[in-house]
Amino acid sequence: MSTIAAQSQETLTTILDNLSTAVVLLNDNLCVEFINPACENLFQISYNRAYHQPLNNILFVNNEFILRLKHCLSSAHPFSEHEVTIRTAYTDHFTINYTVTPLSQADKRNFLLIEINPLDRHLRIAREEKLLNEHNATKNLIRGMAHEIKNPLGGLRGAAQLLERELPNNNLKEYTQIIIGEADRLQNLVDRMLGPKIIPQKQDINIHQVMEHVRQLVTAESGDGIHFNLDYDPSLPYFSADPDLLIQAVLNITRNAIVALQGNGEITYKTRPIRHFTIGHKHHRLVLQIDIIDNGHGIPEDLIDQIFYPMVTGRADGTGLGLSIAQSLINQHDGLIECSSRPGNTIFTIYLPLENTDD
Repeated sequence: MSTIAAQSQETLTTILDNLSTAVVLLNDNLCVEFINPACENLFQISYNRAYHQPLNNILFVNNEFILRLKHCLSSAHPFSEHEVTIRTAYTDHFTINYTVTPLSQADKRNFLLIEINPLDRHLRIAREEKLLNEHNATKNLIRGMAHEIKNPLGGLRGAAQLLERELPNNNLKEYTQIIIGEADRLQNLVDRMLGPKIIPQKQDINIHQVMEHVRQLVTAESGDGIHFNLDYDPSLPYFSADPDLLIQAVLNITRNAIVALQGNGEITYKTRPIRHFTIGHKHHRLVLQIDIIDNGHGIPEDLIDQIFYPMVTGRADGTGLGLSIAQSLINQHDGLIECSSRPGNTIFTIYLPLENTDD
C-alpha cells in the first residue's frame, strides 16, 4: 500500500511540476506550504526560499486581499478575480487572473489553494511569435533583394575591370577603381545584411565564460568610464552552443550599450534559469535568461519595435546591422532576443533553451 501511495505522490508531484499555471498552497496562517515551478518563475523565488514565508513577504498585497483570504478560510467559499495587477518582492508589476479555493483535511487543517494565470505571459508569447515571424519575413525579403542586387553588381564590377584594361591613360583608371571599390562595398554590405552563413559548431559551454570574455574585450575598448555589475547564477548547467556565435551576439548588444552610455555609466550582466518557458510557440523545460542592462538614455519609442531590422539605427554613424546579426545568431540556437527600454533602464534579454524542445 505504501508503494502505491508513493507512486501516487510522485505522479502528483510530476503533474504540479509540469503545470503552466502557477500554484500556491497556503496554510491557515497564510504562510506558504508549497509553490510549483511555474510559480517560482512567476514570483522569481525558489520553493526553499518561499517555504513557510508569510504571503505578504513575497507578494505586495493590501489588507483587503488578506481579509478576503481569511474570509475564504472561515467561510469555505472559493472566489476568483480577473485582470488584477500585482507585484512581488523580486519582480515588476504584472497582470493575472486568479482563483482561491479552500481545502480541508481530515486532520482539520485548512489550506488555501491559489491558482494564478499570468495574462502578461500570453501577451509575451504573442509578441515573441510576431517578432520571430517578422524576423523570418525580413530575412526572406533580404535574400530576394540580395539576389537582385548581387547579379548586376558582379556585371558592373566585371565591366569596370574590362574597361580599365582598355584605357590608354592611367589617370582615367582612377574612375574605374572608384566603380570597382563601390561595387565591392555594396557587395560587402549585402553580405552583412544577409547575416552569418556559419553553421553553429556546438559544444558544451559555460555561459559565464562567454559573458566574461565579452566583458574583458569591451573593458579594454571602453576604458574606465564603464562599470560592470555581475549578477550570475552559479547553478546554471553547461549547455550545447557555439561559443563564438554567442560571444558575437553578446558583444554586439554590449557595444550598443556602451555607445548609449557615451563612455560613462553602468552595464549589468544577469543570468537566470527559467523552468517551463515558451519561446515563440515552442515550450521548453529549461531556458537560460541573460539580461544585459544599461542605465543610458534609452531607445526612442519610435525605434523600439524596429531595432532588430537591418539598417535601423538611432545613430548617424551606425550601420543598423549589429542587433539584426545578434538576433540571427541567437535564432540559430532556437533562442530569441527581446528589448524593453526607458530612460535609465534599457534591458536586452536573451532566451536560450537549455534542453531540447518538447514534442
